[in-house]
Parts: sequence; structure tokens; C-alpha cells
Amino acid sequence: QVHLVESGGGSVQSGGSLRLSCAASGYNARRDCMGWFRQAPGKAREGVAGIDGAGVLIYADSVKGRFTISRDSAQNTLYLQMNSLKPEDTAMYYCAPRISGCSASPDQYNYWGQGTQVTVSS
Repeated sequence: QVHLVESGGGSVQSGGSLRLSCAASGYNARRDCMGWFRQAPGKAREGVAGIDGAGVLIYADSVKGRFTISRDSAQNTLYLQMNSLKPEDTAMYYCAPRISGCSASPDQYNYWGQGTQVTVSS
């Protein structure tokens, strides 16, 4: 059974940094994709970054060069280092696994954690 717990969110000023963590169990790090998604109030959930079983990284254009996804397979933990944060990054952030390859569509993922809130003020 998949279990996901996100943490590390908070409130920062524009230009600040945060590091999100996702403690995950019940998935195969060598096979599965792990993705970060976010959802702002009144908006659809969107893909932010993903790392597949081979270690290939993908990023949404809006976060390229500012966010870095990584994982510690031994600890079953996924990370999202977020630098140069902007007010438009304000959202609830979620991690999610997907068997085989990554997809930017949240509809392709079946398991979600409770999320961690990121708020960036200008």
C-alpha cells in the first residue's frame, strides 16, 4: 500500500528558498516515477517536476532553473529544492508515484499525500 507524507512547506518572501520532502513507502524507486505537483486556490493541479526509475528528471517550464527534484532511494524520500521563489509559486504541493514513466497529468496518478503549503509573499 502506498503511503506518502509531504513536509517542509512554509511562508517565505519572494526570492527565498524552501526544501520540500516526501516520505514515501509502497512503491518501487527503480521502476516508478515520483512526481511533485501543486495546486493553487481556484486552479487545477499541475505537474512541477518528476524523476523516473532511471533517474531522468523533468520540470515544468515555469520552474526550470529554480527547482531541483532529487530522491534518496535508501530512505524512500523525495525532495524538491525550491530557489528564487515567486508569489506565483504559492500553492499546496503534493508528491505522487506512478508505475513506469512520468506524466505531467495529475489524472495519471492514483495516490496522493496530504500536501504541504507553500506561500510566497512579494
